Amino acid sequence: QVRLVESGGGLVQAGGSLRLSCTASGSIYIVSGMGWYRQAPGSQRELVATIQRSGSTNYADSVKGRFTVSRDNAENTVYLQMNSLKPEDTAIYYCSSNVLRTGRNTFSEYWGQGTLVTVSS
Repeated sequence: QVRLVESGGGLVQAGGSLRLSCTASGSIYIVSGMGWYRQAPGSQRELVATIQRSGSTNYADSVKGRFTVSRDNAENTVYLQMNSLKPEDTAIYYCSSNVLRTGRNTFSEYWGQGTLVTVSS
């Protein structure tokens, strides 16, 4: 089995910063794409940022210039540095990893349990 554990959420004032972390563990052979998504109350889950094993990144327009995604391939960990936070960034943030499990020949996507980020005005 594969498990993703997120940490780093919390309450912050507008203009502040937070750093989220997510580590994948279990019967992992290799992790390809990793990313962050978020879901605000009453809204659908949306992409925030993704990063490939090569380091190639992709960001939602709403977070470009404010958020930075990075990863540690040796630790199967993805980070999201969030600066200049706005109240509209308030959401549950989920990490996602595309994993090839040991003994398997196809990748599968796994999700973390989510971590709440609240930005007060």
